[in-house]
Amino acid sequence: MPPPSSFRDWLCEVSPTFRWKWPHLVYIQERLEAQARGEVRNLMVLCPPQHGKSELVTVRYPVWRLELDPRLRVIVAAYNQGYVDKLARKIRRIAVARGCFHFATDKHAASEWELLEGGGLLAVGIGAGVTGNPAELAVIDDPIKGREDAESEVLREKVWEWYVDELSTRIQQDGQKLLVLTPWHEDDLRGRIMNSSEAKHWTVVRLPAISEGDGDPLGRTEGQPLCPERRNLEWLLDQQALSQRSFQALYQCNPTPREGSFFQVDRLVENVRGEVPTIVRWSRAWDLASSRGSGDFTVGVLMGLDAMGRYWIADVTRGQWSPDERNQRMRQTAALDGVLVSIRLPQDPGQAGKEQAQALTRMLAGYSVKAIPVSGDKQIRADPFAAQLNGGSVFLVRAPWNGAFVEELRQFPSGRHDDAVDAAADAFNELTAGNSVGMPTYRPPDSAAVGYVGR
Repeated sequence: MPPPSSFRDWLCEVSPTFRWKWPHLVYIQERLEAQARGEVRNLMVLCPPQHGKSELVTVRYPVWRLELDPRLRVIVAAYNQGYVDKLARKIRRIAVARGCFHFATDKHAASEWELLEGGGLLAVGIGAGVTGNPAELAVIDDPIKGREDAESEVLREKVWEWYVDELSTRIQQDGQKLLVLTPWHEDDLRGRIMNSSEAKHWTVVRLPAISEGDGDPLGRTEGQPLCPERRNLEWLLDQQALSQRSFQALYQCNPTPREGSFFQVDRLVENVRGEVPTIVRWSRAWDLASSRGSGDFTVGVLMGLDAMGRYWIADVTRGQWSPDERNQRMRQTAALDGVLVSIRLPQDPGQAGKEQAQALTRMLAGYSVKAIPVSGDKQIRADPFAAQLNGGSVFLVRAPWNGAFVEELRQFPSGRHDDAVDAAADAFNELTAGNSVGMPTYRPPDSAAVGYVGR
């Protein structure tokens, strides 16, 4: 029988009891179809555990591709032979049940079978040799078994050497690769690929368990779970509370180093609270950018000083906005904060920076606004704030943006972005200068106009 015209229709025909119409699975299906059409060369799917990625990508996609072209040679790989054999048995059961394949009689094991047309499948564990087995499609499912292996530099290097020396040399010139995984480490296979010359040939699908806001692949608002039927927000937040680092890696698909070299973020994670105490002074500091969808971020950090000398980060708003969008967000945020929160703006060197600061000050008329010239090294600028954070005197109000904000601090000063660090440092420096306005109570805003928008 000919396969249905779309992968989605095929899935519903093959496994009608599965819920293939969940938005995140539909999104992945569309990218897989694009790869099948040749519009995408190599595809990387980053998805949290237990969200159906292996059943969709590793088990069923190769069978559909073989129905489209029975000459296709497929290699499926995973962290060890035992796990990949389990996947291979599922693949073969589906292929046999379809009743449309002509299997060769001399190679018909679950881990290695061929079709009379020339195509077929080989399933191998990472590290196994694939010499003599060319392929047009390679599917790699979770090349790292778990945390212990991920933390081993020796094992990470072995995975990379196998990928470069064994797998990549077997893929034909016009062949395709498909990597589906839950990230464990910033230097895993995913990280190595994206830091290599091969990165330009890859399309990355990153689906965090909790939406980080603007730019979400599924159009979710900040704080929405990826698939509440599988993992609702309450369950995810409980997991996040157990370990910020593990949650960022496994569920947000954003692995980072264990501990920051500048900010000791584990101290900050210990100081997450649900309520804000009485605050003596408040300040909102901004770090400004003006590019929509790329480049640096505009970030606004709201920080307060309580009567005991502790510093509270109550809200972070962040996004890649055009100048008009940025200005609208700043006005909305100022209205939500209220007139008792002082606003600190950076003033870049030169006449253009001075004119921008003057224009933004006029735009925020009615609020306490101050523009401070920016100069000096970023680390020196952030050092006073880091000293208080590392000493345990900085607290976070529990919110969906916590994890991504902490990870940016963790990666400073070597991370890709430092906009939130600059804004937090300026808010802190404003509070310690004693110029911000007093305010007796505060409840973090719930409006969708604010919130930390992730990478």
